[in-house]
Amino acid sequence: QVQLVESGGGLVQPGGSLRLSCAASGFTRDYYAIGWFRQAPGKEREGVSCIANTDGSTRYADSVKGRFTISRDNAKSTVYLQMNSLKPEDTAVYYCATGPVDRDSDYRCPQRYYNAMRYWGKGTLVTVSS
Repeated sequence: QVQLVESGGGLVQPGGSLRLSCAASGFTRDYYAIGWFRQAPGKEREGVSCIANTDGSTRYADSVKGRFTISRDNAKSTVYLQMNSLKPEDTAVYYCATGPVDRDSDYRCPQRYYNAMRYWGKGTLVTVSS
């Protein structure tokens, strides 16, 4: 049974930092990606970042480039999202998800990695406010 558990959310002031963690278990595919997504109140869920287990290649939404960094610790089966220079518009519930990747995307995160995800965590709330 695939399980994804997010942690690390909380309240932070604008300009501050948080590190989210996604502990994954039970996924048996050889080639897969793990993505971070977020959903703000009244808005659709959007992709934030993605990392492939094959070569560690990554993708970022334009809105977070230069501020957020995705990384992985394979030994701990955990993916992290380091979020710096946080803005009020980053306030959202953050979810991690995982799904297989194949030769169509060169075994990397596809451009539309949202569509590749098959399993989702329950989310962790990030609030950026003074």
